[in-house]
Amino acid sequence: MRLLIQNARIVDPSQGLDGVASLLVEDGKVAGIGQALPSEGAQVIDATGLVAAPGLVDLHVHLRDPGLTHKEDVYTGCRAAAAGGVTSLLAMPNTKPAMDSPETVEALLERAKAADAHVYTAACVTKGLQGEELTDLAALREAGAIALSDDGRPVVNTRRLLEALEQAPKLGMVVTAHCEDLYLAAGGLMNEGEVSQRLGVPGIPAAAEDCGTAREIAAAASIGAPIHICHVSTKGSVALIRDAKARGVQVTAETCPHYLLLTEEALEGRDADYRMNPPLRTEEDRLALIQGLKDGTLDAIATDHAPHFPEEKADFLKAPNGSIGMETSLAATLTALEGELSLAQVVEKMSCNPAKILHIPAGSLKVGAPADVVLFDPEKRWTVDPEALHGKSKNTPFKGMELKGKVAMTILEGRIVYDGRAEN
Repeated sequence: MRLLIQNARIVDPSQGLDGVASLLVEDGKVAGIGQALPSEGAQVIDATGLVAAPGLVDLHVHLRDPGLTHKEDVYTGCRAAAAGGVTSLLAMPNTKPAMDSPETVEALLERAKAADAHVYTAACVTKGLQGEELTDLAALREAGAIALSDDGRPVVNTRRLLEALEQAPKLGMVVTAHCEDLYLAAGGLMNEGEVSQRLGVPGIPAAAEDCGTAREIAAAASIGAPIHICHVSTKGSVALIRDAKARGVQVTAETCPHYLLLTEEALEGRDADYRMNPPLRTEEDRLALIQGLKDGTLDAIATDHAPHFPEEKADFLKAPNGSIGMETSLAATLTALEGELSLAQVVEKMSCNPAKILHIPAGSLKVGAPADVVLFDPEKRWTVDPEALHGKSKNTPFKGMELKGKVAMTILEGRIVYDGRAEN
């Protein structure tokens, strides 16, 4: 199948491209970029007014598959991904059963072959995510896992963390760390501060994340190993990562769109859709995250997509943490970072850099690369309607918000997996 995308503004930081041109796709690969490409036998897409960029790479997704598929599954999750311009994603291992065996990893990857995005998976660092007994990392890699995490929890036993950090690079895997001091965070439901006090709700101090981040950095630095820090939400963690990078520690880090656009003030209405872990923080933290993205301290933007059913989110105090985010990630990021980062920098943080961190064939429109492409209108304003979203769950923290930037089409290895032009 041949596709010819004409008149698009092609933004590809991997090649230093930012200009209007045509993009030719053939046999699932990028076949050419230029001004006068042949259209014979090709489906022609007029992309006037649209940006064409490498498909987004989401480093941090909870597909809930297996075991929690009433909330999401690999197929609905990837439909939401496609609607958000995400063509590759990393699934987190806190499923039921957890991704701690080769059989579970293989089964997910087999199911994912029919999905609307490339699915990669992290496997558990420790058996059952209990933080004590190391999994068979080599066997998990052989089964297809590309990363290691106990996400949802830190690796409680630091000795096990060190062992994983030591083994992972030899296996071609990356350790992605949930940074949290469980003792400091215990019982907390939102950021500890003025708003939590006003609401009479137990808080999670910023120090819970900062202590976890410091431990992970110290562990990685002690043996010269790389580590990736998940969902950074505090100014303190930004400072710790910035310092670590200046010292030559091999650390990369991500934040999420909700931390860039929202603060703890969003919880004033006692709506559990705004409860996640780490929690929404202060305006000071939000600004520190933006600065961290601008100066390169934070390498990537991921969603921490965490679906839950409305019934689960109905009780503010009892609801589980988490919000969905893949379908809104590009728009929320563009809205939050308008005037702060260029379009090329946003694409770098949401596509090129995540692909580099995971060592996967994505994040580029170079000739011969997989034809994973997102077409979007960076100026289009739209209001988030949870019921119009494509996943099973509707727990978006951006409901009712007007965002800027709308995905028009998503192409996966030359195949159109989402066409939103009729919806737009």
